Amino acid sequence: MAFLRSLYNILIVVSLLCGYTASPVYGQANTSTEKVQKAGKKIERGYKKDNRDTLAQGYFDLGESYYQKGELEKSESYYQKAKNLYGKMNDAEGIAKSSRALAKVQEDQHKTKEAVGNYETARQNSQKTGDFTANILNENDVGRLTKPDSPAVQESFIQQNIKLGLVNKDTGEIVSNLSRMADISLLNKKNSVALDAFNKAYQFSRGIPEQALQLNQKITDVYLKDRNFPKAIETKKEVLNEKFVQNSTRIKASEITSLADIYIQIRQDSTAIRLLNESYTLSVRNGHTLEAKKSIEKLDSIFQKANRKELSLQLYKDFLSQLPGIIAKDSSIADNRIMAETEIRIKELETEKALKDDLIRRKNIFNYWLMGSIIVLAAFIGFILFILRKLRIRNKKIALQSLRREMNPHFIFNSLNSINQFIATNNELAANQYLTKFSTLMRRVMENSKEDFVLFSKEIELLQNYLDLEKSRFPDKFDFTITTDDALLADEQLYIPGMLIQPHLENAIWHGLRYINGKGFLQLTFTRGENEIGIIIEDNGIGIAESKRNKTDNQKKRSGRGITNTLERINILNELYHQHITCEVEDKPAPGRGVRVRMRVPLLKNFKA
Repeated sequence: MAFLRSLYNILIVVSLLCGYTASPVYGQANTSTEKVQKAGKKIERGYKKDNRDTLAQGYFDLGESYYQKGELEKSESYYQKAKNLYGKMNDAEGIAKSSRALAKVQEDQHKTKEAVGNYETARQNSQKTGDFTANILNENDVGRLTKPDSPAVQESFIQQNIKLGLVNKDTGEIVSNLSRMADISLLNKKNSVALDAFNKAYQFSRGIPEQALQLNQKITDVYLKDRNFPKAIETKKEVLNEKFVQNSTRIKASEITSLADIYIQIRQDSTAIRLLNESYTLSVRNGHTLEAKKSIEKLDSIFQKANRKELSLQLYKDFLSQLPGIIAKDSSIADNRIMAETEIRIKELETEKALKDDLIRRKNIFNYWLMGSIIVLAAFIGFILFILRKLRIRNKKIALQSLRREMNPHFIFNSLNSINQFIATNNELAANQYLTKFSTLMRRVMENSKEDFVLFSKEIELLQNYLDLEKSRFPDKFDFTITTDDALLADEQLYIPGMLIQPHLENAIWHGLRYINGKGFLQLTFTRGENEIGIIIEDNGIGIAESKRNKTDNQKKRSGRGITNTLERINILNELYHQHITCEVEDKPAPGRGVRVRMRVPLLKNFKA
C-alpha cells in the first residue's frame, strides 16, 4: 500500500506539473484557446495603439471565453474591465452589453446585490441606445432578483425573457433563462418542471458544447438525486451520441468516465470497469493526461474495495510507463501554457500601462506644480511691478507737484520785487493797482497749480493777466499781443499743461526786452493743428547769448530755475501721461533780434489727469 500511495503521489505531482486544474466543463476544445488568444491579441493591439474601444472589446471577449469555460471569477474580472473602459468612453451600448454580461456572472456566483446593480446599469444604458428588447430583459431581471420570495413572480419575468429570446432568436438568452427556470423549480422541489426546462435548454445549447455538457450534467444530477439511475444512464448515453462529443476524444473520454461513475453508484462494477478501461485506453491513445488520471483513480477505488491490489499496481505501472508518451501527445498542456502566457502578457501590459499612467500623472502633477509656481511667481512679480509702477507714478506726481509749487515762490518773488519798486518810487497808486491785479493773478495761479492740466481758456486768461501786470511795471519797455485760433477759443473742453508758458514769457521780459534801447515787442501765438496745439513765443530782445554776456559775476553764480523747472515738468508729463510735449528755445537768426520759443502740446479734450 505504501508503494501504491507513492505512485499515486507521483501521479498527482505529474498532473500538477502538467498544469491541470479541475474545471466544471468537461473537456475544452481548442476553440477556447483560440478565442482566448484572439482576445489577448486584441487587448495587446488596444494597448499599443491606445485604442480604448479595441481594448474594451478584447476584455469583453476574454470574459466571454472564460464564462463559457465556467471560470466565473476570471470572467467577472474581465467583464468589469470592459465595463470600466466603456464607461470612460461614455459608450452607452458598450456599458449596457458589458453590464448585463457582468450581472449574469455575478448572479451565477450568488452576488445578488451586485448583479441587480449591473442589470439596472444595463437597463439605463439600453434606454439611451433605444434598445427596447434589452431594456425589457434587464428590467425583468431586476424585478426577478428583487423578488426572491415570490417564485411565481420570478417565473413570470423569466417567461417574458424566454419569449423575447425566441422572438429575437437569441439562443444565449433562451438557454440562460430556461436554466434559471429550472433552478427555481428545483428550489421549490418541482423536479419534473426543472427537468423539462433543463432539457429544453439543452436542445437550444447543442451548438455550444460547453453549455450543452453543463446542462447534460445538471439533468443527470437531478435524476441521480431522485435515484432514477436508468434515466441518468440514458441521459449520459444520449450526450455520448452527440456529434460534438464524438468529434472530441477528450470530451468522449470524460463523459465515458462520468457514465462509469453512475454504474459504480449502482454497484455494477463490471460495466463500470469496462467503461473506465475504454476511457483510459482512449485517453492514453490520444494524450489526455487528466482524463487518464481520473479513469485510473476510479478503477483503483473499485479494485481496492474488491481487495484486488495487484490489479491496481499493474494499472499504475502501466500508466507510469506510458506517461511520457501521453504527455508528449497532450495538446492541452500547450493550450494551457498558451492561455497562461496570454494572461501573463495581459498583466504585463496592464502593469506597463499603470506605470505609464503613473509616470504621466507624476509628470502632470509636476507640470501643474511648476505652472502653479510660475503663475504665483508671475503674479508676485506683476504685483511688485504694479506697486513699483504706482510708486513711480506717485513719485513723479510728487515731483511734478513740487516743481509746480517751486514755480509759485519764483513768480511771487518777482512780482513782490515789482511792488517793492513802486513803493520805493513813492508811486502808491501804481503799487495799489499792481497789488490788486497781482492778488487776482495769484488766485488764478493757486487754482491752476492744483492740477497738471487746466482748461485752455483759463490758462489764456492767466497769461493775459500776467502780461498785463508786467506791462504795468515796464510800460516803456514792451508791448504784447496774444493771437489765438478761433477754433481753440470755441472749444470749451480743451486742456493744456498749466504754468508751462509763463516762465518763457517772464524770461523774454526780464532777460531780453528789459535791456533793449527803445520799446520792444512780445508776440504769443496759439495755432491749432490736426492733433496738437502749436505755441510760439517771440520777442525782439537782446537774445540768449547777449543776455548771458551781460550777466554780472553774482548773477552767473546763481542758476535760474524757471526754464529748467519747465523742461523738467515737460519730461515728467510726457512719461507720466504718455504724451509728446516738445519745447525748442533758440535765438533768432539775425544777431540781437530776440528769442523764439516753439512748443507743441497734444490736443487734449475732456482730459482728466
